[in-house]
Amino acid sequence: MTTHYDPAVHTPAEDDGGPPPEAPAPPGHHRPRRSRFGRLWRGRPEDPSWVRPAFLALLTATALLYLYNLDASGWANSFYSAAVQAGSQSWKAFFFGSLDAGNAITVDKPPAALWPMALAVRIFGLSSWSILVPEVLMGVGTVAVVYAAVRRRFSPAAGLIAGAVLALTPVAALMFRFNNPDALLALLMSLACYLVVRALEDGRTKWLVWAGVAIGFAFLAKTLQAFLILPALALVYGVCAPVRLRKRLGQLALATAAIVVSGGWWVAVVELWPASSRPYVGGSQNNSFLELTFGYNGLGRLNGEETGSVGGGGGPGGGGGGQWGETGWDRMFNAEIGGQISWLLPAALILLVAGLLATRRAARTDAVRASFLVWGGSLLMTAAVFSYMAGIFHQYYTVALAPYLAAVVGMGAATLWERRERIWASLALAAAVTASAAWGYVLLDRTPDYLPWLRMPVLVGGLVAALGLVFAGRLGRRTALAAAGLGLVASLAAPTAYTLSTLREGHSGSIVTAGPSGAGMRGGGPGGGGFPGGGNAPGQGQGQGQGGPGTGGFPGGGTAPGTGGNNQNGQTPNGQTPNGQAPNGQMPNGRSNQNGPTGEGGRTGGAGGGGMGGLLNGAEVGSEAKKLLEADADSYTWVAAAIGSQNAASYQLGTGEPVMAIGGFNGTDPSPTLAQFKKYVADGRIHYFIAGGGMGGGMGGDSGAASQITSWVEATFKEVTVGSATFYDLTSPTD
Repeated sequence: MTTHYDPAVHTPAEDDGGPPPEAPAPPGHHRPRRSRFGRLWRGRPEDPSWVRPAFLALLTATALLYLYNLDASGWANSFYSAAVQAGSQSWKAFFFGSLDAGNAITVDKPPAALWPMALAVRIFGLSSWSILVPEVLMGVGTVAVVYAAVRRRFSPAAGLIAGAVLALTPVAALMFRFNNPDALLALLMSLACYLVVRALEDGRTKWLVWAGVAIGFAFLAKTLQAFLILPALALVYGVCAPVRLRKRLGQLALATAAIVVSGGWWVAVVELWPASSRPYVGGSQNNSFLELTFGYNGLGRLNGEETGSVGGGGGPGGGGGGQWGETGWDRMFNAEIGGQISWLLPAALILLVAGLLATRRAARTDAVRASFLVWGGSLLMTAAVFSYMAGIFHQYYTVALAPYLAAVVGMGAATLWERRERIWASLALAAAVTASAAWGYVLLDRTPDYLPWLRMPVLVGGLVAALGLVFAGRLGRRTALAAAGLGLVASLAAPTAYTLSTLREGHSGSIVTAGPSGAGMRGGGPGGGGFPGGGNAPGQGQGQGQGGPGTGGFPGGGTAPGTGGNNQNGQTPNGQTPNGQAPNGQMPNGRSNQNGPTGEGGRTGGAGGGGMGGLLNGAEVGSEAKKLLEADADSYTWVAAAIGSQNAASYQLGTGEPVMAIGGFNGTDPSPTLAQFKKYVADGRIHYFIAGGGMGGGMGGDSGAASQITSWVEATFKEVTVGSATFYDLTSPTD
């Protein structure tokens, strides 16, 4: 039953989220005291007895699902795992987000998303679980926040629907078990929306300020992506808040100040800290976090002009095709993205319009309509930016949409169910279920070999449920509930299948996708999680991608040499084939070879190049290479230096010792310069140089610092071969 806000009857206790005040007990009567556990289990006294147990069951089920088979992903994204390892060893690396405990260079993001994982590793030791369990907890927390936000203004059933939709969204199941910054970002964005909804109920400044704090901290997780929903939130509050206009403007100014303080304190420290005594800001070209924020991680993502990147995307406007896929209004539904997030997106759009229609005559300050505007506005704003951004774009970014989409579905379903006796409401409910079933059929049909029997039950079940919902207002309550239940099952069956497929397999590397093999591919074909542009990353077989010769994923067309597939460390499950190449092409979907955190599966010596010469997935570190690097490691700041962060991360995780990443993630950052590197070598701070890797090294075609360092090392120091890997001993000149 929908609960409408009425200032005349809404008590302060309710505004604070607590139960309404109870009537005084009769004289001589003493109310029995509930234990703390009893209060936790029972919940609000006015709620039906099933509400709190159902909510706790939702959170428990989400946690168990996301914890299942968690260690199959090994180090997940070794780029961030190495930074977590460094942060657990050095508080300076922890603060700056350094890739190594020697503090040579940072990751190309702020460090907030690394902090929970680094603290867990400090407490429990370095393992796949200690890195990934904090991400699972963020997922459970996000489900709880979305439930609380929807349940507060609508009904417990609406909150449970929203929480279930979020938990069973494939890309959410992927990223809440992965160590990229997106999990923390999704949690904080959900919390910000919840706090703005609270502020819209009673106009209290504190809720809006706390929302600003959440958004500011989200900036420290993934920079400007945290600001995508700001226009929607500010506009809704400025128009709908139940206070005078002057106060609204003042509150928005205070919330803006909270954003600046919450996100800006770390930026100020980094910018004011002497550059000579802090790590280089990875991803920037001038050692400036502000340049990184507004360039590579900011406007560059929108227009595709990303200095130091592996290539831009399609140009502005619809239909632009580029390295990162097609742009346009239908991007969220296409073969690359659709199976990740769009299962209930058509239904959410229908329910959003219907919810706004249902509240069209409400007062300006109506909290129900404001909730639709907050969550729906965030959904539309984020989807629009994702659809047209021409720079680097990965399928997993769409996890940011999942909380907004889930909230809109839960709110819209509850609103229309309450009004089901009105023909327009029952028709809208039926349309939402029909759209979900039909679109689910289409998405399942894109992977025809995956559960081929599921498509027809989803479609038929949805259509039958929709027919029942058309007459929901005229049917008995039980029959109407049966139709609604069937519609919910038909709508969630297909994304649930994709989610379970995601949970069954490990994922690792820089580009990962949810669902079965073939889902989320560039161009929709085999070769999952493939290199941008749909072409073959090197060593990926023939004809697997969308592009033909000269149109592959590597900037400028064609393929890059000597790189493995998209499985962990460029290795097949039973051992690595020559040149890191998986038989018949790339291992699908960015999945791990499931060899555990060490990533050492079929080889005993040396190291094999990972995806794109180590750019995407790093290298496989064998026991002989580890023994070489660990010898006399305490005598050096860095046991080795490698081109590109993924290569360096692989060796660092394999040995537990700091490894310098020359050139940052792509190998294109000007850090260190040749002069700086020569000084490090002269001071005896680096033991070995690892040949190959990165765009600035093994890829050739780069005349910057990485290539200069490589040339100098090859001409100056003795070569050491271990297995198929090549090292240069920086303590042994060729003379």
